[in-house]
Amino acid sequence: MSDLSLRESVLNELEFEPSVNAAHIGVAADHGVVTLSGHVGSFAEKLMAERVVQRVKGVRAIAQEIEVRWPSHQKSNDDEIAQRALKIIEWDTTIPNGKVQLKVQKGWVTLTGEVAWYFQSSAAESAVRKLSGVIGITNNIVIKPAVQAGDIKHRIEDALKRNAELEANQIRVLVSGGRVTLEGKVSAWHERVLAERAAWAAPGVNIVVDHLAVA
Repeated sequence: MSDLSLRESVLNELEFEPSVNAAHIGVAADHGVVTLSGHVGSFAEKLMAERVVQRVKGVRAIAQEIEVRWPSHQKSNDDEIAQRALKIIEWDTTIPNGKVQLKVQKGWVTLTGEVAWYFQSSAAESAVRKLSGVIGITNNIVIKPAVQAGDIKHRIEDALKRNAELEANQIRVLVSGGRVTLEGKVSAWHERVLAERAAWAAPGVNIVVDHLAVA
């Protein structure tokens, strides 16, 4: 696929997605690497734009340069964002009480703390993602390993084999403590996402390094 055709496909997909206002999003393509620029009205919309591009055939990598520009009448002070974020985290039953802390600086939320599972860390990030005034999130929540490396490797490899969309024999799983490295190749970008999800779903995983190539 040519760069021009890929750019056109990405633009069409962005315009097709109702939750994204593509009017102020710029797209450039260079040998499968898509660069997104411009601005959107919320952090959630920025993330959705990235997800939309991931599902386009021919995309091998994404450079995310979109800015979040909240309308002036919707902007919130950092203390207001922090209070709302703490409340929504407390209300989420999947997040253990008292395990997640946060700070807000100029609309950017930094999450810290320690949990036992990746889905709990992800839930905390998802909880604050759509709050008014948030322009970005840094997730520094630590996932404490609770199982042996060999068990992690076995669980991930089994999960990859169960997924009908993946060629598990093309993916190598390397485990060191709670760190998982994926190597090998997949046929499309969304397969990288599936492989990453399988790795994160294993108990004790706190870092996933994706070295999978899109062939």
